[in-house]
Amino acid sequence: MILGTLEQSLIFAFMVLGLYISYKILDFPDLTVDGSFPLGASVVAISLVHGVNPIIAMILACIAGGLAGFITGYIHVKYNITNLLSGIIVMTGLYSINLRIMGRSNIPLFNVDTIFTSGNSLLKIILLLIVVKLILDLILKTKFGFALRAMGDNETLLVSLGINEKKIKIIGLMIANSLVALSGGILAQYQGFSDIGMGAGTIITGLASIIIGESIFKEMKFINMTLLVILGSIIYKFIISITLMMGMNPGDLKLITSVIVVAIMGTKSLKRVKRGVKFA
Repeated sequence: MILGTLEQSLIFAFMVLGLYISYKILDFPDLTVDGSFPLGASVVAISLVHGVNPIIAMILACIAGGLAGFITGYIHVKYNITNLLSGIIVMTGLYSINLRIMGRSNIPLFNVDTIFTSGNSLLKIILLLIVVKLILDLILKTKFGFALRAMGDNETLLVSLGINEKKIKIIGLMIANSLVALSGGILAQYQGFSDIGMGAGTIITGLASIIIGESIFKEMKFINMTLLVILGSIIYKFIISITLMMGMNPGDLKLITSVIVVAIMGTKSLKRVKRGVKFA
């Protein structure tokens, strides 16, 4: 059980990294992730069924996720639709698109080759996660990465510097949803099927992981943000596993996640209020 929980937490860590870009860096509450997660699973599943190499299938999933992020960003900046509504529109549309891609609501993958067909599953997930983390860290250290981080902090500053803030936002959302779709594609291979409903509550799971990671590790200066959210994903999954071991109904997992998010954010809010009273 411990091994399975660790593997699943690391698979979801790809999604959490994507949500970190949209939610924390861009300050963009992107609900597209609830659609791009099963989108990645759908693309990988249909590709594997047609004999496509698993690695190529995951690349295709990333491209599909990037397109979903592009559409969300485009309708947001082009038509001045709010970020929340833009994400909801694309997420809703992706439900039908995912059904079109798969042709039905569920595709089993037990008789096809996946990245987990042979070899150590945990080692493969860790190696792939390390590669993605290092690439993301490298991107965030570039000129584009600094502009991306400034986007969420001070969009006016980017405009004053002559940087196209709309382009930066769209590219950021494309990267974020590519990672989310990659996570969905890996999970589909890991669990042996792709399902149309596997993206439900993805954003809450990701937010819970980010909040947990920040609450525990933010004061540790030697842990950067990408590692912080990965650790948050691991801790979150183990919390869920422990609650299930204690006899909780699996159908209550979404409720448990919501309670965890509210409890942590409520605690942080109370701490800020106490600090304000103290300084006053």
